[in-house]
Amino acid sequence: MAVLDPIKPTILSARTIPNVHPDLAAELKLRPEQRSLGMITCDIDDSLYVSLDEATKAAEVEVVYAKSFYAGSAHASGPLSGEIIGIFAGPDPAEVRAGLTACIDYAEGSAWFHAADEAGDLAFFAHTLSRTGSYLSKEADVPEGSPLAYLIAPPIEATIAIDAALKAAEVEMKVWFEPPSETNFSGGLLTGTQSACRAACQAFQDAVLDVARDPVKF
Repeated sequence: MAVLDPIKPTILSARTIPNVHPDLAAELKLRPEQRSLGMITCDIDDSLYVSLDEATKAAEVEVVYAKSFYAGSAHASGPLSGEIIGIFAGPDPAEVRAGLTACIDYAEGSAWFHAADEAGDLAFFAHTLSRTGSYLSKEADVPEGSPLAYLIAPPIEATIAIDAALKAAEVEMKVWFEPPSETNFSGGLLTGTQSACRAACQAFQDAVLDVARDPVKF
């Protein structure tokens, strides 16, 4: 593997419940019109988070549950668990299937981590969303359709790189994922113009690569 090679997610499972039981609907706090569920698991959590958001732009679905699993996919509870589960709710199975399809397509085609070293042991995620869907808009407390820089790396790399991103572009940090997250990473969600978010992602990447090349420097 070479530096900046993509580390692509694998979708491990995707299933639907066409007509959810009222007891489960109540636990998920569904609205009366949300009768169908779609569930998906993946071996890279942040790849799926942005892909869940993409699905809300492609279909009449809402992300009603999304959680990372502790310690990451290397310590998953089973072969289909991976690092995260996401659950959509929609009015009917067709909308849920459309959401799942959009989610999978985005995860496999765009939402990639990249290697920061030749061994591929150090990975980071510097992803620009040109416009948010309903899910990440709520998570970042920004208007729907806002540009967003989604930035993730191991703890020290992320902390240094978030600072670099904030200094390099006219962006505002809306969420800080303080270390350690459930999967022992860190990062943040930054918003600004599309060009500013792209510049923040580039600065984040450059800073992560700098730490990877020279980890003891002060």
